[in-house]
Amino acid sequence: MSAMRLLQKDLLQTWHKVTNVEKGSYRYWRIRILYSSIIGYAVFYIARQNFSMALPGISQEFGYSKTEMGWIITSFSIIYGLGKFLNGYISDRSNARYFMAIGLLGSATACFLVGFSYGIAWLGIFWIANAWFQSMGWPPVARMLTHWFSPRELGTKWALCASSHQIGALIIAISGGYLVQAYGWRSVFYVPGVIALLGALFLLNRLRDTPKEVDLPAVEEYKNEKSRQCDTLDRITFQEVLPLIIKNKLVWYMAMANMFLYIPRMALFNWVPTFMKEYKGVNLITAGWQLASFEFAGLLGGILAGWLSDTIFQGRRGPVGAVFMLLSGVALAILWATPAGYVWADAVTLFLAGFLVYGPQVLVGIAATDFSSKRAAGVAIGFTGTFAYIGSAMVGAPLGWLVDHWGWGAGFILCIASSLLGAFFFAMTWRHRSQVLEK
Repeated sequence: MSAMRLLQKDLLQTWHKVTNVEKGSYRYWRIRILYSSIIGYAVFYIARQNFSMALPGISQEFGYSKTEMGWIITSFSIIYGLGKFLNGYISDRSNARYFMAIGLLGSATACFLVGFSYGIAWLGIFWIANAWFQSMGWPPVARMLTHWFSPRELGTKWALCASSHQIGALIIAISGGYLVQAYGWRSVFYVPGVIALLGALFLLNRLRDTPKEVDLPAVEEYKNEKSRQCDTLDRITFQEVLPLIIKNKLVWYMAMANMFLYIPRMALFNWVPTFMKEYKGVNLITAGWQLASFEFAGLLGGILAGWLSDTIFQGRRGPVGAVFMLLSGVALAILWATPAGYVWADAVTLFLAGFLVYGPQVLVGIAATDFSSKRAAGVAIGFTGTFAYIGSAMVGAPLGWLVDHWGWGAGFILCIASSLLGAFFFAMTWRHRSQVLEK
């Protein structure tokens, strides 16, 4: 009996030792995946937001109208949306580490080519190419998040990772005005191109696709949570896309909500520097700082929205998204109604608008994976992202045409109405949450 007890004690100590080592490894890798994804996708945004900062300079140098420049924005949005769906499926069947790095390398190349371009045709061709490579950024991030973090913590972790949108946009919004003023609009493509090239190398070094790649168990096992049966296989098949995504009404509600929230979000994203310069009478550096307030607030709004949906609403994303979208319409109306000359008032209103628009944007991706499967995370993000960039396409040439013919007020009416419609589709999922939490 004594020998048996000693053996049991030895086995128990060994088990605790192995478990503690594994937990330490899991903590290390989860932190590494999270901060690497944040930095990596922030660099994607540096190589995307730069166009809005260059837009006033391009228009001034070549004399293009808002409608003409809007066609580039619309074309970018269409290719990005299609690419996000197709690349979402491909990313779910690929190694996220290499897939994301290749996308950033391609985006760096496109930025250099745009910087060397003369004439709207070449500008458009290379910027549309950038759209395709940009669409390779978020689907692999979604795949990694759903494999490294469980549904009970996904809202908060997703929101933290989504702060990369605002971090990247903040960097280029603040520095872009200075770069254009000191070195011309081409510099806001050359500098992000170099940063994106270095970022691709960073991702290759830091990222890992799933816990299995570093000999760790599935996250549900690590967190002692039961996994959905359909999540036990490693790669999604094309036949599974139809029931999990296409026939899923909740995913469709999120897709429609995403389309309508992207109209105000991308309208501000693309046109704020031009609007502030022309309508409010500020210089490009001041406009850049005002846009930075919008992006910084988005960082806070996204994290708060994720936390609220995880804790207060117990995994339900719909209520938070609906309230945020309603209030964003109010913020847009205030921005439109504020007369020129109130620089700080505009900055505060943009801060509120960013806070309220970016929160729902974070929740769409979380809800789409909640309502489908972590194995379909990339496809779900791609599907909802396709609808997002249908909305985004409307703030290119169509919004440019509205402003050219009817003034900025017509553009704001479009954005406010879209905010209300986005709130409606979020409300359609008010009572729903992840199947894992329902079980």
